[in-house]
Amino acid sequence: MHELSLAENAIAIIEDAARRECFARVRIVRVELGALSCVEPEALRFAFASASLGSCAEGARLEILAVAGEGLCEACGARAPMETVYDLCPRCGIRPLKVLCGAEMRIRDLDVE
Repeated sequence: MHELSLAENAIAIIEDAARRECFARVRIVRVELGALSCVEPEALRFAFASASLGSCAEGARLEILAVAGEGLCEACGARAPMETVYDLCPRCGIRPLKVLCGAEMRIRDLDVE
């Protein structure tokens, strides 16, 4: 389950921010999660709850903000929504689209005490 590794990395980033910014506790973590990221939101929630034990984010609510997939056809220049990383261009059908957004997982912000 790669969600556990992602959650552990997120906790490390949050702990670093807590030391740098001098906050003691995190109440809410907002994460942008792309539709093409291959991350299962419920698995990430479960992993985050486990990984956060003993950290300043223990008990924090994880809010997942969905980011839609979007791609660009390098053959014809069309931009199109993407549901999978293998989507072909809807205009020319020649090539898979190049992912422009929707593959990311990023901590957007934190509510802290």
